[in-house]
Amino acid sequence: MKKLTNLITLLAFTFVLTTGFQSCEQTQKEEIEEAETEVIIQPEKPEYFLLRPEVEKAYGYSHAVKIGNTIKISGAVSMDDEGNPTAIGDVEQQMKNCYADLEKVLNHFGCTFDDVVVENVFTTNMPVFLEKSVYRNEIYKNHFPTGTWVGVKELALPEFMVEIELEVHKSN
Repeated sequence: MKKLTNLITLLAFTFVLTTGFQSCEQTQKEEIEEAETEVIIQPEKPEYFLLRPEVEKAYGYSHAVKIGNTIKISGAVSMDDEGNPTAIGDVEQQMKNCYADLEKVLNHFGCTFDDVVVENVFTTNMPVFLEKSVYRNEIYKNHFPTGTWVGVKELALPEFMVEIELEVHKSN
């Protein structure tokens, strides 16, 4: 009788264990199938922005491109609406002019300098730029983005002394 009881107990235990594993496997399969059907990827359509359309078309670039929550902003230089250099010989004023143009681009996308995550600066006169870089404290009031400052031999036109490009992440 004891052998029969042990056999029945073993069979019952095996049945419960097998059913439990099948149930877990079934639940996992259902969860995987459900997750697979819920993932829908919508292609992101780029949104282009031209700050000075005539100048940008003449030189073949867009001042900014937004894809999803990311915005890439081309290097801003100190120029007027016709593309002529301004503040010639004045690194500090050229820097201020760059930030003024960058702010126009940010505003177009509903952003501020608080949304900037990368700032890259190119300058033909690094020592003077370093002296004047304290101006950035007026631009970045809450935090500074990552970035790189590079001294270069020349920029697009010989009168340009500073060029600043940005990457932005706009949270929903």
